[in-house]
Amino acid sequence: MLRILLDEHIAKAVALQAKGKRPSMDIQSIHDWEAGTFPGVPEAEILMEAEKRRLNLVTYDQRTLWKHASDLLKSEHEHGGVVFVDEQTIPTNDIGGLVRALVWLWETRGSEDWHNRLIYLSPGPAAPTLQGDRRSTEGRRRKRTDS
Repeated sequence: MLRILLDEHIAKAVALQAKGKRPSMDIQSIHDWEAGTFPGVPEAEILMEAEKRRLNLVTYDQRTLWKHASDLLKSEHEHGGVVFVDEQTIPTNDIGGLVRALVWLWETRGSEDWHNRLIYLSPGPAAPTLQGDRRSTEGRRRKRTDS
């Protein structure tokens, strides 16, 4: 079961907005988790604590967390799973894009076993375009060409 813990480099707004879209989604920011005592704690320690609570860490930190997660498995320790986000795919300032991708992941693969899993997050489906916005743009173009 997917239970998301966002690392300290992901804005708390991501958890709030995801919960707003899907109230039953199990997602929290490390800034609020355990009364906010984990920001600044070494990643390997966070991974082990998250595993105890069956939480899956979501992070942009591909370099060090991949190594920490792999080292834990090599030393016969386990982790709750890590979802890596690539800044080239979903920039850190794209809160809406990250929310959409996490909601999509939760809806499509949330019931799977995430224990010891390492994956890269894909962008979710694009937000639907509003018909009204397209028509008003076309209308403005038409007015300019009719003059």
